[in-house]
Amino acid sequence: MRTVERWLTSPWRRSCVGALAGALPVLAFPAPALWWFAYVALVPWLLLARSAPTARRAAYDGWCGGFGFMVAVHHWLLPSLHVFIFLIAGLLSVFWAPWGWLTRRLLGGVPSPGRAAAAVLVLPSGWLMVELVRSWQGLGGPWGMLGATQWQVTPALRLASVGGVWLLSFLVVAVNVAVAVLVSVREARMPAVASLVATAAATSAAWVWSPRPDVDGHVRIAVVQPGVVDGSDSGDRRFDREEQLTRQLAGRHPDLIVWGESSVGFDLGDRPDLARRIAALSRGTGADILVNVDARRSDRPGIYKSSLLVGADGPTGERYDKMRLVPFGEYIPARSLLGWATSVGKAAGEDRRRGTEQVVMNVGHGLRVGPMVCFETAFPDMSRHLARDGAEVLIGQSSTSSFQHSWAPEQHASLGALRAAETGRTMIHATLTGVSAVYGPDGARLGPWLGTDASEARVYEVPVAHGVTPFVRFGDWAVDGALLVLAGFCLGEGARTVRLRRGAAEPLVPPARRVRESPVRPGR
Repeated sequence: MRTVERWLTSPWRRSCVGALAGALPVLAFPAPALWWFAYVALVPWLLLARSAPTARRAAYDGWCGGFGFMVAVHHWLLPSLHVFIFLIAGLLSVFWAPWGWLTRRLLGGVPSPGRAAAAVLVLPSGWLMVELVRSWQGLGGPWGMLGATQWQVTPALRLASVGGVWLLSFLVVAVNVAVAVLVSVREARMPAVASLVATAAATSAAWVWSPRPDVDGHVRIAVVQPGVVDGSDSGDRRFDREEQLTRQLAGRHPDLIVWGESSVGFDLGDRPDLARRIAALSRGTGADILVNVDARRSDRPGIYKSSLLVGADGPTGERYDKMRLVPFGEYIPARSLLGWATSVGKAAGEDRRRGTEQVVMNVGHGLRVGPMVCFETAFPDMSRHLARDGAEVLIGQSSTSSFQHSWAPEQHASLGALRAAETGRTMIHATLTGVSAVYGPDGARLGPWLGTDASEARVYEVPVAHGVTPFVRFGDWAVDGALLVLAGFCLGEGARTVRLRRGAAEPLVPPARRVRESPVRPGR
């Protein structure tokens, strides 16, 4: 142990170890999907920050770990952003510096049982604040939230219906903190064991208490995935392939057909011939078709990404314009300052325009659906609002074709399980090139994934659920609870500091008497 500590006295070696420790949780995300590893993946990072010789070094350990985490979780962006990804990771990693400092403050040295018990609440709360801040759309959105690693764990999905992915992140970090205390602080093992028992008890209670979705019917929804189509005329050829696949659905009685993001590369107002062809497909299959148009609009300036519903008579008028755009991919923040990103990667040459409100569409057969486009399925608040507004099925239209041979398609598809479990609604994740997936109201996968090598149309019989989950009803209460925990910790630290200062101001021994003083009559 002392050899390791001596080896880590080099700032460069310590920084490299910190970055590697921060990168470890990526193995819990798809594609590796080692969900169980998430419960110990932070332990090396915690032990490193705990052993920092100074508070400043602990903050730097937090920054290094955050840098490793951000690069690892977003490594598939490297072909698009090149060196820019390291700049972004370096800036966003600043949010983990206070977390590193907090780790040393609570676990450094030989912490008392009380401090160890506080760490199990305070450190997960601090992590949640980092996730909250970086979840802002302008900073990249909530991609890579630690709780998202639990997308295939049934008890965790039940907890997601209670507190969303926020609650899962909190519990995963709490278990990591408890394990770190168990392996490093013998004097504080009892609070660590108690924390693990409490986590297990909370999971069991949620399993028993949390309401199940009320399923009162089924609908048939088809997903059309054309696969990879390259070349200068890819827009026309992709449309031809989607048309061919959709014709195969005739006689299979779908209630709705969903195409992926950017499935139509031309505004239907400018291309009435395409609108007529989609309408003919709707008549032939007996179902409305939800397409996604990525084009300059004919009725207003700018490029929009829009979900459009097309029926037997053409576009129905149901339209949703994407509200949350991908930084650099669909717009460049502060383009006047950062426009140079277009010269080093595949950043957006022109900013796309934003929609203004979410839309719940009536697609016939008494079915109401809530569309989201690509990146938006990462945001728990968007699916929650759609469920609250009456959507019975959630639909995400996506395209990860730029990252076809990376972990991105699997990571993106896994988010649908969380959105379904959080809202108690079936979630359809339809893509151009895979991975497409469907999840039931409890977050369980329905039918097979359509992988990145698939080009087909598949019909899924999905349950229609009603009722409101605790997460839909109460929202981000786990985040509010974390804020209260941190506020209480700050107040306690402030009070402790005041007591220490008052104690230091009081004399430790009585003042010496002057020669002329009398012990009976002071001053004489």
